[in-house]
Amino acid sequence: MGDDRKSIVVIGGGSGSSAALRGLKAHDTDLTAIVTMFDSGGSTGILREEFGYPPLGDIRQCIVALSPQGNDQVSALNSALDFRFDSGSSLQGHSVGNLVLAALTTVYHGVQGAIDELSRMLQLQGQVVPVTLDEAHLCARLVNGDVVRTESAIDLRGANGPGIDEVFLDAEVNANPRAVDAIRNADAILLGPGDLYTSVVPNLLVKEVSDAIRDAKVPVIYACNLMTKLGETAGYGASTFASEVVRYIGGRKLDYLLVNEAAFSGEVVKVYAAEDASPVELDNGNAEKFAEQIMVGNLAIVDGLTVRHNSERLANIVLAAIDNSVVKPLGTGLD
Repeated sequence: MGDDRKSIVVIGGGSGSSAALRGLKAHDTDLTAIVTMFDSGGSTGILREEFGYPPLGDIRQCIVALSPQGNDQVSALNSALDFRFDSGSSLQGHSVGNLVLAALTTVYHGVQGAIDELSRMLQLQGQVVPVTLDEAHLCARLVNGDVVRTESAIDLRGANGPGIDEVFLDAEVNANPRAVDAIRNADAILLGPGDLYTSVVPNLLVKEVSDAIRDAKVPVIYACNLMTKLGETAGYGASTFASEVVRYIGGRKLDYLLVNEAAFSGEVVKVYAAEDASPVELDNGNAEKFAEQIMVGNLAIVDGLTVRHNSERLANIVLAAIDNSVVKPLGTGLD
């Protein structure tokens, strides 16, 4: 590939994809963010239910993440797009960015046109692509056979209860052709980071997308969650996260599985434990079944008492994977 710009596809949604995109855009790359279109909570859910707009929240976050830094006008607009009205007001907690995208969707006769126009206005360093332009809701079948319908109901299960057996869509959808083309022309594909069943896997339920990933001849990388989540992944080790991703891409083994090994402070662990969440651990001997190489190291940053993936480290690993220079075996860590 010589000195050509590397084409990298980040698949997921929301804050996880945003973290990856912020790190990757600092390099000479062509970026595509493929975003789930099955969210149904918050401002997104209100606009979807009341007006029939597609889910816009994850799209907004990825657009803001890909906008250039150092431009005062763009920075001011980004701040406005991220502004959220009080949930108790008549604007019901809407994000300004969601409202702008909703208006542009009407003006430009579709969400992709709206994204393209806002991307032009913000001088985007890459493209944001909905995984599908069709309508469907995310559902989860629990191990006891019960079905939980809509993404927000899955995301906000108040009690852990039975585990998730599988997730599925309540309607058949076609892939956005832009998404499939981006995957087929990628130099690397990064799945995650993000909630397993409500951000990452929903994209893989679109058959043409999962098929394209399965058939990819380039590195497929999965950034495992830092913490488990009540109602979704309680008790999961890294191998279970990886096995579920592999399951939804037709059994294709991951090229790289990224797992955090940095310890968190007792205060941080306590905060997450109050939500029945805990650090995701590498269960040696099992994860190797699902990934050619397992990269362990300090992949997290702590913002107050919230843990997030380190954007810079994620970017460095993805770029090294393209160059086949990441060859450290399990347990050596990442510098």
